[in-house]
Amino acid sequence: MRYLHTMVRVKDLQQSLEFYTKGLGLVEVSRKESDAGRFTLVFLAAPEDATAGVQNRAPLVELT
Repeated sequence: MRYLHTMVRVKDLQQSLEFYTKGLGLVEVSRKESDAGRFTLVFLAAPEDATAGVQNRAPLVELT
């Protein structure tokens, strides 16, 4: 079995990013803003998985 990604719905994106990046050491590999501005998707990966996260879109944590 291969881990693809996990989506976590968050209330405060900035606070959540601080926790996942500073607290857990993940790095942001991509971000997508909706055209209507209704949501933002931020994809995070472990530093050693960042290249695979960009190329394969996995393994990632998605903050929504």
